[in-house]
Amino acid sequence: EVQLVESGGGLVQAGGSLRLSCAASGFTFDDYVIGWFRQAPGKEREGVSCISSSDGSTYYADSVKGRFTISSDNAKNTVYLQMNSLKPEDTAVYYCAADGRTGGIATMTLLVYGMDYWGKGTLVTVSS
Repeated sequence: EVQLVESGGGLVQAGGSLRLSCAASGFTFDDYVIGWFRQAPGKEREGVSCISSSDGSTYYADSVKGRFTISSDNAKNTVYLQMNSLKPEDTAVYYCAADGRTGGIATMTLLVYGMDYWGKGTLVTVSS
């Protein structure tokens, strides 16, 4: 059974940093793309970033480029999202997701259309 468990959310002031973690289990990590999505109240879900567990290639939404960094620790089956220079508009529930349909190759399409498996989410609140 695929399981994705997010942690690391919380309340932070604008300009601050947070690191989210996604612990994955139930599948061959190297064969999947892991991504982060977010959904703010009253807004549609947005793809934030994704990473190929096999070759480390990454994609980012324009809204977070230069501020967020995704990384993967394959030994721990864990993906991280380091979020710096946070803004109030980054406030959202952040979801970890996984997809094996591309054989572990990250693509922008996965960020746009979503992935197969989802965690329950972790809330990030950025105060002004």
